[in-house]
Amino acid sequence: MAPRHFIGVVHRAQAAMSRKMGIVAFSHGREAPVKSLNVGDTVILYAPRTDFDGDPVQAFVAHARVTGDAPYQRDFKPGMTAWCRDAAFDDVAEVPVRPLLDQLSFVKNPRHWGMAFRQGKFAIPEADYRLIAGALLGGTG
Repeated sequence: MAPRHFIGVVHRAQAAMSRKMGIVAFSHGREAPVKSLNVGDTVILYAPRTDFDGDPVQAFVAHARVTGDAPYQRDFKPGMTAWCRDAAFDDVAEVPVRPLLDQLSFVKNPRHWGMAFRQGKFAIPEADYRLIAGALLGGTG
């Protein structure tokens, strides 16, 4: 099966913790979003803010490939246990979302582009993946 591509919406602090732990987790640690992933799927993390009540970031901040065969629970931070999947992260440079809005097919109305990121995790087409991953990985995506 060909790998699928997803956007995960998390805060920059969560993306940094995920990278450090080598895991992906979404939607406040719910099981369903990670259960639907397959080994080899790619995940691009988008950060709307630095933290829950933090400053705006509005950038793609991480790129990972799912490596874990099955979801499992893990202490993510004090007071929070999350369902997660093991993942290998690449070294990337953050990429602001605004310059890409007109080129992303999942953004139906650029004036209301934030609506596309209201979900915790969503699939994206290959062309959108290549555009974002190429920018994150410096043209090697």
